[in-house]
Amino acid sequence: MWVHPEEVLQAGALWITERANPYFILQKRKGHGDGLLVGTLDVVLDSSARVAPYRILYQTPDSLIYWIIAHGCSRKEITEHWEWLEQNLLQTLSIFENENDITTFVKGKVQGIIAEYNKNHDVKEDDDTDKFKEAICTFRKLFGMPEEEKLVNYYSCSYWKGRVPRQGWLYLSINHICFYSYLLGKEAKLVIRWADITQLEKSATLLLPDAVKVSTRLAEHVFSVFLNINETFKLMEQLANIAMRQLLDNKGFEQDRSLPKLKRKTPKKVSALKRDLDARAKSERYRALFRLPKDEKLDGHTGCTLWTPFNKMHILGQMFVSTNYICFTSKEETLCSLIIPLREVTIVEKADSSNFLPSPVSISTKNRMTFLFANLKDRDFLVQRISDFLQQTTSKIYFERETTGSVNSSDDEMYSQQGSLLSSSPQRSSLGSEGSSEGERQFNLNDNSVPTATQALMTMYRRRSPEEFNPKLAKEFLKEQAWKNHIAEYGQGVCMYRTEKTKDLVLKGIPENMRGELWLLFSGAINEMATHPGYYEDLVEKSMGKYNLATEEIERDLHRSLPEHPAFQNEMGIAALRRVLTAYAFRNPNIGYCQAMNIVTSVLLLYAKEEEAFWLLVALCERMLPDYYNTRVVGALVDQGVFEELAREYVPELYDCMQDLGVISTISLSWFLTLFLSVMPFESAVVVVDCFFYEGIKVIFQLALNVLHANIHQLLGAKDDGEAMTVLGRYLDSVTNKDSTLPPIPHLHSLLTDDGDPHPEVDIFKLVRSSYEKFGSIRADVIEQMRFKQRLRVIQTIEDTTKRNVVRTIVTETAFSIDELEELYVLFKEEHLTSCYWGGTGGSNPTERHDPSLPYLEQYRIDLEQFRGLFSLLFPWAPVNGAHADLLALRFFRLLDHNGDSLINFREFISGLSVLCHGDLTEKLKLLYKMHVIPGKCVCVCVCTVHRGSPEGNLYSLYKLHTPDYRHYLRLWNQGTKNKLDNMKDLPKLNQSQFIELCKTLYNMFSEDAQEQELYHATATVTSLLLEMGEVGKLFCHSKDQEEQDQDDPEEAKTSGPARDGGTKPEGVFQQRGQGEGKEESQARPCGPAKRDGRGEQLSAMEDIQLEDSSPKDTGTSSSMLISDDETKDDTSMSSYSVLSGGSHELDDKLQCEDINDDTVLVRSENGPHGGGNGPHGEGGPHGRDGGLPHSTSIDKDWAITFEQFLASVLTEQALVLYFEKPVEVAARITNAKNVRKVGCSLLSASDYEISLSG
Repeated sequence: MWVHPEEVLQAGALWITERANPYFILQKRKGHGDGLLVGTLDVVLDSSARVAPYRILYQTPDSLIYWIIAHGCSRKEITEHWEWLEQNLLQTLSIFENENDITTFVKGKVQGIIAEYNKNHDVKEDDDTDKFKEAICTFRKLFGMPEEEKLVNYYSCSYWKGRVPRQGWLYLSINHICFYSYLLGKEAKLVIRWADITQLEKSATLLLPDAVKVSTRLAEHVFSVFLNINETFKLMEQLANIAMRQLLDNKGFEQDRSLPKLKRKTPKKVSALKRDLDARAKSERYRALFRLPKDEKLDGHTGCTLWTPFNKMHILGQMFVSTNYICFTSKEETLCSLIIPLREVTIVEKADSSNFLPSPVSISTKNRMTFLFANLKDRDFLVQRISDFLQQTTSKIYFERETTGSVNSSDDEMYSQQGSLLSSSPQRSSLGSEGSSEGERQFNLNDNSVPTATQALMTMYRRRSPEEFNPKLAKEFLKEQAWKNHIAEYGQGVCMYRTEKTKDLVLKGIPENMRGELWLLFSGAINEMATHPGYYEDLVEKSMGKYNLATEEIERDLHRSLPEHPAFQNEMGIAALRRVLTAYAFRNPNIGYCQAMNIVTSVLLLYAKEEEAFWLLVALCERMLPDYYNTRVVGALVDQGVFEELAREYVPELYDCMQDLGVISTISLSWFLTLFLSVMPFESAVVVVDCFFYEGIKVIFQLALNVLHANIHQLLGAKDDGEAMTVLGRYLDSVTNKDSTLPPIPHLHSLLTDDGDPHPEVDIFKLVRSSYEKFGSIRADVIEQMRFKQRLRVIQTIEDTTKRNVVRTIVTETAFSIDELEELYVLFKEEHLTSCYWGGTGGSNPTERHDPSLPYLEQYRIDLEQFRGLFSLLFPWAPVNGAHADLLALRFFRLLDHNGDSLINFREFISGLSVLCHGDLTEKLKLLYKMHVIPGKCVCVCVCTVHRGSPEGNLYSLYKLHTPDYRHYLRLWNQGTKNKLDNMKDLPKLNQSQFIELCKTLYNMFSEDAQEQELYHATATVTSLLLEMGEVGKLFCHSKDQEEQDQDDPEEAKTSGPARDGGTKPEGVFQQRGQGEGKEESQARPCGPAKRDGRGEQLSAMEDIQLEDSSPKDTGTSSSMLISDDETKDDTSMSSYSVLSGGSHELDDKLQCEDINDDTVLVRSENGPHGGGNGPHGEGGPHGRDGGLPHSTSIDKDWAITFEQFLASVLTEQALVLYFEKPVEVAARITNAKNVRKVGCSLLSASDYEISLSG
């Protein structure tokens, strides 16, 4: 390809000149393809050198400087560039006199070619450097990756194979980690899916001070000698996290195209994907630090100082700017932090600089607070950036006001209430009655007349002690005054200065009537509520009255949610809880509803209004406790692992004992999922929730460790887990809140403890303080690091459990061994994951099909496109002929898809493969037979669709249009009580078009078989025999029809009515036969229609003619038709309804009309019975009613054979019997499937078959 001209110092080093002219040189790399030394140097020194074994240099005659202008991976590619230069540039260059002009012209011409190519191929300019593009080419070439697999970065490192280090290059892509080394003729290649990694850690030993260990289920891989191990490891963590996220909730990776372009002066250029991932990582840390909405993106950050009026100081720290927020955090972590939403900003201006205050920026907000930042390095750019975001925010607010048509939906007024302590604008306190009514936002969304709460439930059900005023109320009043003073000094609303003093006030307890508002503030839920006016009400309106599994579970748990509190002993509280939980289940179907959410939400409703409680629940489930409340409580399991690690570090003397008793796993789930609300007295647990909303999950870990530490001696003496749980239960029951003004609420957990002496009371505030003193060193970033490690382990354990459960479910249904089933499950799952990575041409989206909440067998399902890949690798009948292989895979897939949803699960997949690999001759032939006659599905239409190359979406729509013949499936349901012979008789008959397709399948199946000729001969014999049987069978049908006409039994006529009704429709719809068969068309009618048409008397007179028509010459014509070329593949179009006669071919069987009705198979076209169309083309198409069938390859609608006839005919040919009884090497096919995945675009190696060393 053409490249931007780049200087080359030594044109001859390691290169051989193959062509030359006065201006250009074509060179080949020395030792390309077989040079050991050069190949080794290329790998060790620079990966890009291996990409271009050919290159073209430009040089002016009198200059020593060369410029590389093109390189190529093949001689053909580089020759095309060379010939273009000779034809288009050489004569032009001879005109120039000045060499500098020649150089400028050549460079400009090459850059013009590149720009034109990028424009025509929609290539984004300067996304990646040329060198990185070369690395992408190498990556795809070495590992057989498609273009959809995006390379993120590559690093030089050593891979340890045993005790030998292999120097090479580590390639990190979105879905794989790959390594390549070539040293003195020995090649090492490694490909691992991120989704297969179970452990990823940095290790440091004396021999390997900086190494990364990557573990899969069956192997460990060690990489060392990184130039920047920290950068590499962080990127590896991030990519592994993306893979785990995909396994967990099927969220794939989508590149962010909105990143700004790199500046030309940027010294180090990295790939666009690497920049994207770096930006994501920074944004995640930014959102976690300031509790911002999950879609907020960090734009940039810079060092600065912030003037803090409360202590008259300039605090050193970092300013962060994003699309909707300006945030600040001090260098000393707990000193001060600040969040300024741009929706609250009124003015951003540059203040006057001075020696004392250089480069200051002043930001004013609606509540008349002013923030002064100084020491900003690039102040002009920063102010311009903030102004741009501010303009976008203002226009967004204006748009929301316009669309809602009311000032009430304005984001700065929507949640105000009269006298609110956190109200962002002072004017709100003077809103009077209007402000009050707007703040209450009354709405009643119940179908019945249940009253709706318009305020926090606690204010409606607060029960005072008999005394009018007591010391507890006095203490509560003092707390309120302390908070009011703090707000007056440090600011109110979101823009409050958050300092160590704020934290101290939280630890002392939040006043009852301020709790809900401060929870909103500290959790960040206030931001999401402000930016989504009316969202909750709309969601409630949409969700009320709708029922699904989540709403059923919610209804079941409503009366179990804090039943001891009077607020939930009446319908008002229950209805509010129902609305909030149901609205969230509809907002986030991936979570829906999980037990424990009801307990947490009921507490939120006590202190916050409905809408506020909803947004608090959103913050809790989606940001503060990620993945806690999904169907597998993965987040809680992850934090359980983190808790075990912390216990090992902080209470090592207790850790082993607790592990032996198995207590940690028991306690952590109940403690973490409900934030201690289910195990502590209510008035004490809400203090824990106060701290949690301010500090996050570290508070829960600290408190849990402190509880263990306080009971260390009793736990060490516990004999079993029951005794240990009793010790902890009694301790937690004794935790009291002496400051609470609420009357004590009975605690249900205390009923589980024994009747021994009560445990001494433990003050909750002392317990929290003690946890900060002993375990306050736990850092949030360390917890996140531990969470990543545990997430890998938990999700892979869940995947292994799923695999074991699936295998255990179906192992009794198949002859495969457990090991074989596990290997097949891995291949099945990989096929699904590969389609998620790279997509497919199928009609369904794989990322929408994987639902971890489904039963184990349904979690991974594949569509037709994916099935084709596995079919060609694993199924012994897969023909070598690609076109016919696709058709046979389609038939097989349709047979296995029992519920008709165009997807098959693992059980259905194994049921088909098991018959081919372990079934007997009869089972295999029955499967082959059923593939070509499936009730209710139009075989012929689908075949035509495939051969005409129609879009696969049409195939899916055709496939799903037709309803199955339920009578047939009712008979199959009773198969277990019948013997094999009866089951054979239940199979529908095969009509002539279906028989043609069956014969084509047989002929294509034997391609490249060792006994190919014998099998072809045997197939021809069987075909001729079956054709004669079908012709003879027509005689019995017509003669029996004549007998029934003569009998004219009214009762029998009544029972056969449905069959006749079905037979009238083909009249006038059947396609006209070819030449020479028009006479037979008027005579050969199905049994039912013949009677209704009143032409039954003709049959006896025409029997001689029919016998003549079934002579060998007719059979010969049909035989030649069956083995004709591809042109016959389009000759299988059927009429709208084709009726196949039923019954047995045996002479002693009586053919009744009821049997005909039962065995009737209707083959429908897209247009239905009256559409007049044929196949997907409809009337007037290639096979419409007017078109007829080409040649003389007409379809005899009366011709049919049974499965018994097909089986008996095959048994007469030894070659066919031996072929179908041939044993299948399942293990060899599975191994081959794994090996095939090492090469090719759509296939790649599994993680434990990746090492390939040659030499």
